[in-house]
Amino acid sequence: MSTTLLDMSATELLDVRSPQPTRMRAGETGAAELAARRRGASGSGRTPRGQRLGAARGEGAGRRPGARTSHTPVLAQELLGLLDPRPGQLAIDCTFGDGGHARLVTERLGATGTLVAIDRDPLAEERFAALAEQAACSVRFIRSGYAEALSLLASEGVRADVVYFDLGMSSMQVDTRERGFSYSYEAPLDMRMDPAQRLTAREIVDEWDERRIAHVLRDFGEERHAGAIARAIVGRRGRAPIETTQQLVETISAALPAPARFAGGHPAKRSFQALRIAVNDELAQLDRALPLAWGLLREDGVLAAIAFHSLEDRRVKRFLAERARGCICPPDLPVCACGREPQAALLTRRSLVPGAEEAARNPRAASARLRAARKLGDDRLAGAEQREPGG
Repeated sequence: MSTTLLDMSATELLDVRSPQPTRMRAGETGAAELAARRRGASGSGRTPRGQRLGAARGEGAGRRPGARTSHTPVLAQELLGLLDPRPGQLAIDCTFGDGGHARLVTERLGATGTLVAIDRDPLAEERFAALAEQAACSVRFIRSGYAEALSLLASEGVRADVVYFDLGMSSMQVDTRERGFSYSYEAPLDMRMDPAQRLTAREIVDEWDERRIAHVLRDFGEERHAGAIARAIVGRRGRAPIETTQQLVETISAALPAPARFAGGHPAKRSFQALRIAVNDELAQLDRALPLAWGLLREDGVLAAIAFHSLEDRRVKRFLAERARGCICPPDLPVCACGREPQAALLTRRSLVPGAEEAARNPRAASARLRAARKLGDDRLAGAEQREPGG
């Protein structure tokens, strides 16, 4: 029985090598075949994947699933300055998405370098096909969550010079309206980054109990009115199922006091963030992925992450700060007794944020925070100097 890309498990890989061809392993697909599927061609008589997804979800109207939209990678030059990818190095993009950062990195890696791209979204896999046709370096795609993919790479003995994350949902996902990530469009309540997984936002909203929903909204959305919103959801679904994004927006808005409804930002923003995080297990993925990514780095390798809300940013900040910490002895001890040496040198004194010009040009970048650290070797001095991008 043949295996389609949507049937591939988390450990089945797309492996594309350039400029020299390599033998493909079982379950892998070449860049040329992926590109043909992206264009809607199929030599096997199968329905192109984009059409199959549309038919399954009733997406006949509106934007074609996965249609290209204008994409601007956030903090692109700042990220490149911190990563400083060089010819011959191996870089891991843990959140490939639309491939904006990856394209810039591949330009630096050259013919002897390698980019490993990771994403669980099938649309990202299609975007990767376009990059694979043009990249001068070797490229490889792993379709899975980044925690599972990094664990796989560790089991293969891969060592990286650069590892980076662009956390949260991608513009590609927001702009594919029928996937239900956005509170601005009418769509089914879905929010899955991997359409093959079972849990959806609709299941949470229509089946979880009030206490559990409130916990999600409070812990993952930092929503002050989590209890009231959860009660409203349970009350409305008792009359009829909540099936679409706009039905959920109406329910949330009705549950909020007037000052909260008309305060800064959309009244459903925090709730939609919370549901998306819960559906995709994003924070648990990040907690598992950060130590795995650090373990893959070679000495002098760089780990960087762009976060878009405080729940992600705090995790990245704590993780890097803990590895940059040296002696933990009480301050009144005259000499160090713990022998602890730092594993990292922080590359930014505080998070880097978009400038006014970038935020005006790309409003989605406004909340971005970039942090990075360099991995130290055992023989490096504890007091490694910090530097800013380009320093």
